[in-house]
Amino acid sequence: MTTLEEAAFAGDEAAFADLAGRHRRELHVHCYRMLASYDDAEDAVQQTLLRAWRSLDQYDGRTYFRAWLYRIATNVCLDVARRHTRRSTSPGDMGWLQPYPDRLLDEIAPPADQPDAVAVDRETIELTFLIALQALPARQRAALIARDVLGWSASETAGLLETSVAAANSALQRARVTMQQRLPARRSDWSAPRPTAEEREVLDRFIDAHQRCDAEAAIAIAAEDLRISMPPDQLTFDGLAACLPLFERGMGPNREGEWRLVPTSANRLPAAASYLMRPGDTVWRAFKLDVLWVRDHQIVEITTFGYSRFPAFGLPDRLTP
Repeated sequence: MTTLEEAAFAGDEAAFADLAGRHRRELHVHCYRMLASYDDAEDAVQQTLLRAWRSLDQYDGRTYFRAWLYRIATNVCLDVARRHTRRSTSPGDMGWLQPYPDRLLDEIAPPADQPDAVAVDRETIELTFLIALQALPARQRAALIARDVLGWSASETAGLLETSVAAANSALQRARVTMQQRLPARRSDWSAPRPTAEEREVLDRFIDAHQRCDAEAAIAIAAEDLRISMPPDQLTFDGLAACLPLFERGMGPNREGEWRLVPTSANRLPAAASYLMRPGDTVWRAFKLDVLWVRDHQIVEITTFGYSRFPAFGLPDRLTP
């Protein structure tokens, strides 16, 4: 046990804050997977650290401190899930769904004293996977994340859920069956690499089309089975034909103004932050965030969020000429 740990477990609040703070970002990602909301994950982490501090006398010293924090965080998320019934299979129905900035994922690395810890950039946080998770009951969700994302053993997962190994395994098997039904059959690897060169090239074309207000160019990189979902407004448009009015409204002659887009990435997917300058205005103001799913050099899905999370992405609220 290090001097810092000794001080923390002896009741030194500053030492505890330092020790627990080293795990804060990965706990945030864990809570985000459970709840699919950046803001709710933030609240859950705060509650986790408060509960951990208040129950420090219950820490036995034999369990990894990190695993103990994960157990508390999972229970906090299960409490949230019990208070709010949030099971859904469509992003358009998930008004609470929020994007996660890749720049914050890049801050996370396995603790030096725990080489078995899994780095977030090798875990999945992609929106399709995240949305499929929300179809699971909360305890099944927790079991699947522990086993298939964090790589925990059956006994560790049982400890996380405070249940038997048999019950944890049963929850895991049911969760895996549901996920196989919900996820695209073409996907077998749910690791989360950074956006590829192909995805970045399509993102560049998406940005260029919008800034030139060229609807035809935007349509040219859209798949016939394009889906556009707007979680804040709980709207979904399926198929290119259904999406065409959106392109026309945003880039046609009756559009609201002129666009400027900034490339970024969210949930390990290419994304564009859109700013709109309306007639009579002198700056482009934050408007929306489009997260793209690209396949075969075409956009097959766009998930459109509001601009409330721009600060987390390090994005300004306005752009000047």
